[in-house]
Amino acid sequence: MVPKPTFSEEIGSLLHAAHSNPLKTCIQCGTCSGTCPVAKFMDHSPRRVIAMINAGLKDRVLNSNTFWYCASCYYCTVRCPRGIDIAGLMYALKRYSIWKNRYQEGLVGPVFSETFVKTIMKSGRSYEPVLATSYLFTFGVPEFLQEAQTATNLMLKGRIPVLPPRIKRLENFRRMVRRIIPIGGAS
Repeated sequence: MVPKPTFSEEIGSLLHAAHSNPLKTCIQCGTCSGTCPVAKFMDHSPRRVIAMINAGLKDRVLNSNTFWYCASCYYCTVRCPRGIDIAGLMYALKRYSIWKNRYQEGLVGPVFSETFVKTIMKSGRSYEPVLATSYLFTFGVPEFLQEAQTATNLMLKGRIPVLPPRIKRLENFRRMVRRIIPIGGAS
């Protein structure tokens, strides 16, 4: 019987697939956390998340908002003295948490990501009016009304199509996406 991989090995495999150095090479210098422009909004710094992954603290990592708050600026990746793709790690954790359906309630990121994938699976393209609904209701009423007015003006001027455009050979596109993204009920 093949032993089940540890959480650290699962995440390490995701990074290996992206041609990144393994997390075990992290020297905990704190460069990633010190250069992160959004670290103050995160539950745990990127450095601490790496340490928690290496320690096998799966529940604490997946209950964190750290990877959902990542700005994808790549400062951490560029400045890491060990060459670890920390921004890639944040993307890997997002994918992993969606695949396992394990993330904090109330975060916009997971809902937005799932809505995006379902939208592109329907037409092959993103469609802003559908995507906006995944986060628009998290704002207050004045912001919602302002966004609705802006969207209406953009539609009236032809900047946003009324119906989502479709790509040619949509079924080929769907097959390709299904091979790289494990999609639950999205078709």
